[in-house]
Amino acid sequence: MKPLLRRIALLGHLAVAALAAAAPSSYAAAQTAEGQAPNNRTVAPMPSLAPMIKRVSPAVVSIGIQGSVREQGRNPLFDDPFFRRFFNVPPDAGTRERPFQSAGSGVIVDAKHGHIITNAHVVENAREITVTLSDQRQFPAKVIGSDPRTDIAVIQIKAPDLAQIVLGDSDQLEPGDYVAAIGNPFGLQQSVSYGIVSALGRSGMNPDGYESLIQTDASINPGNSGGALVNLRGELVGINNMILSGSGGNIGIGFAIPVNMARSITDQLIKFGSVKRGQLGVTIAPVTPDVADALALKNTGGALITQVAKDSAASRAGLRAGDIVTALDGRNVKSAAEFRNVIGLLRVGEKVEIALLRDGQSRKVIAEVADPAAQTTSETSDSRNVPEGSQHRALEGAQLEDAPSGGVIVRSVTPGSPAANTGLRTNDIIVAANGVRIASSADLSAAWRASASRGGSTIVLQIRRGGETAIILLR
Repeated sequence: MKPLLRRIALLGHLAVAALAAAAPSSYAAAQTAEGQAPNNRTVAPMPSLAPMIKRVSPAVVSIGIQGSVREQGRNPLFDDPFFRRFFNVPPDAGTRERPFQSAGSGVIVDAKHGHIITNAHVVENAREITVTLSDQRQFPAKVIGSDPRTDIAVIQIKAPDLAQIVLGDSDQLEPGDYVAAIGNPFGLQQSVSYGIVSALGRSGMNPDGYESLIQTDASINPGNSGGALVNLRGELVGINNMILSGSGGNIGIGFAIPVNMARSITDQLIKFGSVKRGQLGVTIAPVTPDVADALALKNTGGALITQVAKDSAASRAGLRAGDIVTALDGRNVKSAAEFRNVIGLLRVGEKVEIALLRDGQSRKVIAEVADPAAQTTSETSDSRNVPEGSQHRALEGAQLEDAPSGGVIVRSVTPGSPAANTGLRTNDIIVAANGVRIASSADLSAAWRASASRGGSTIVLQIRRGGETAIILLR
């Protein structure tokens, strides 16, 4: 035997000897005769999630739904606007009620009052709701409140001897943390899958919703909606919500609503029956790398305020267009979507500390969230369809002149032109570009050239519109 092979063989014998010394019972069990089953009393215990699952499972329920939906009849003539208008067909003509049955999951969060969290889409259009517990007891349930924008609903049953789950802290989750999903996929009761947290803060699934979803590869399938996503301590960290799939089955990309968001919504649904969201009265845009470059920012995080509504909570707090929000109540804001989510979960009358950057200086203000009915501008991302290309092309269709009091005034805007698509309006006055004051059209041209020389692809214009200030992005 060659020297290298002898050394490898020697190391192998030493490793086996060490294992035998460290775990003699396991080693002895492994030396049983061929075909002879090892003695279970001498085998070391296997790691298992079973003890935790047994403790948590009684708090996870199956939800059966019976309801009806109104849908258009099969006659294609009712889909023809000309036919409906010519024959004066009523709006609801041709529709019919179609009964349906569906199933989902839920999590008991208050055993004393019988409160169960589930998804809003699980109980949508429900006429009858039946909850089946892990011990097979069944009880009718009623909807306490539902919030489609976060897809959270609370239902209630009256039953003795309920078990409730322990709520965790979803803010402490990190990608790579182990999690288990418990629910009733495809009507299979009390099914458990296991995986890790793949990513955090996922959004964009529902443009009108408030999302900061947990992505996990723990299998989530139809029927799992509303079930529990738990950590290895058995604490609830998320409410299973949806999957990303082309076939309807699991492909390793599932999403759950963070329990901290669900907790906030649940409290309001139980107390008010609905969510009373407040608003600041601002329009926001993401701080993308090109925006950060245009404004000479070191980081791309935060949310750029592009407009502040008159007499809004934001204006009363002293917020201005061009401010970049970096934190809310001491928690860093990484994106415009995160800003929108945090504000959207605040109640009317709540106060929030806003950290921001203005003209390169850090500031803090306190804003009291107001009733949306009193607002004229909502917390929405600025998604105007700004044409791609050089900055001067983005202003084609606008007649610009030097304003007598300084700046560049927009005398007219051709409808449908690139300038109109940017959001420019007649009589807007451009007073700054990329944070630099503009006194004339020459200054504006210089700002374009300076941005182009740095390879910049975005111009951030500050506009004076009447008595207000707005921000427009030229991409």
